[in-house]
Amino acid sequence: MASDCIIEIEGLHTHFGSTVIHENISLNVYKGEILSLVGGSGSGKTTLLRQMLGLETPAQGSVKIFGYSRYDCDFDLLKSLRNRSGVLFQQGALFSALTVFDNIALPMRELHCLDEEMIRDLVMLKLDMVEVAAQHANKMPAELSGGMIKRVALARALALDPELLFLDEPTAGLDPALSESFVELIQALRQELTLTIVMVTHDLDTLAAISTRIAVLADQRLVALGKLADIIKIDHPFIKDFFLGKRGQNALGKLLTHS
Repeated sequence: MASDCIIEIEGLHTHFGSTVIHENISLNVYKGEILSLVGGSGSGKTTLLRQMLGLETPAQGSVKIFGYSRYDCDFDLLKSLRNRSGVLFQQGALFSALTVFDNIALPMRELHCLDEEMIRDLVMLKLDMVEVAAQHANKMPAELSGGMIKRVALARALALDPELLFLDEPTAGLDPALSESFVELIQALRQELTLTIVMVTHDLDTLAAISTRIAVLADQRLVALGKLADIIKIDHPFIKDFFLGKRGQNALGKLLTHS
């Protein structure tokens, strides 16, 4: 595996009973890039993300993270790999019974090597990184707006200073202004922290704004992989409908304007 290859997927097949989700998918993710996974409902993009995370096991094929197999490693190595990556789930997935502070502190406390004073300083640092004021640290998730939940969940994903970040529909449920500011935050953090990002999204504005490459899943296969300007030239029904339909015109107009 190349030294700059963070994730390596080879010959991946996924079946749920008689239903085929993925058939012979091979894909690499390289250091420092933002790879976006797109596809229609049931195309398996979230399933593929979960397989990268080690939450699901494919029927066939391999998934390597930082050069190590997600499925053939001992407990200590698996824990180390997990600590090198962070996850922002679609709805934030904050623990409703914990405060903002305790949600972010939880991964740090699970390390069992940091005292509470250090954890307090790190939590406040993470909140500052995602532009959440310290006064919100003691609030419960139910007291937060949708945009605030996303930022707190991102702070928790960054709690252990990961090299690899997974984002599942990061702008879902946000209005255009909040979505744009959240995308700008992701861009800034990627540059500041030298993050490699894998993102599942259906938001064309987000795709156009921050994707280094796009992987398109359709027909149980990886039907396209590349930059957006190249993807839209490919003759495939899903690509034409998704990227060149009415909802894609504004995003593509912005891309062409800035290219």
